[in-house]
Amino acid sequence: MKHGCVVWLTGLPGSGKTTVARLIEGHVRKLGLSVEVLDGDEVRRNLSPELGFSKQDREAHARRVVYISNLLSRNGIVTIVALISPYREFRQYARENIGRNFVEVYVKASEELCRKRDPKGLYKKAQEGKLTNLTGPQDPYEPPLNPELVIDTENEPADVCAGRVLELLRIRGHIAS
Repeated sequence: MKHGCVVWLTGLPGSGKTTVARLIEGHVRKLGLSVEVLDGDEVRRNLSPELGFSKQDREAHARRVVYISNLLSRNGIVTIVALISPYREFRQYARENIGRNFVEVYVKASEELCRKRDPKGLYKKAQEGKLTNLTGPQDPYEPPLNPELVIDTENEPADVCAGRVLELLRIRGHIAS
């Protein structure tokens, strides 16, 4: 494979982006392909620690992620981005800059379920006033209008959702059957 691809997982905090990303990563690795996961929290901690969560800061952070993911995919690496990326305008920027190797996947789950899951305690911190600009309850999330795939982590197990992403990657020729 000459070119990798960028699987851009977008959704609310707690929707299952990282869980699904790690499942996809494991499968792609078993196929013998190079794969990297760019998890929003990890990348922010290491690449954008000076940025906050304003719209401008989120977009600056996401531009950095687009640059890195595009660089990786151009070098044959299947790149899985697990990033809230709440604004349609920005995801369109990612699509335009990455091109035909961009695969947008909406990781759909209700805010109510994400609050119950709350793996990082973000919703609780927001409710207590210890966190501001949390996507969902405090800041808008604009669901994709035309993603390549919607996975519903509220009604399907994570492994089934990951399998659906892998099948799409097979169909599009990004991974072997």
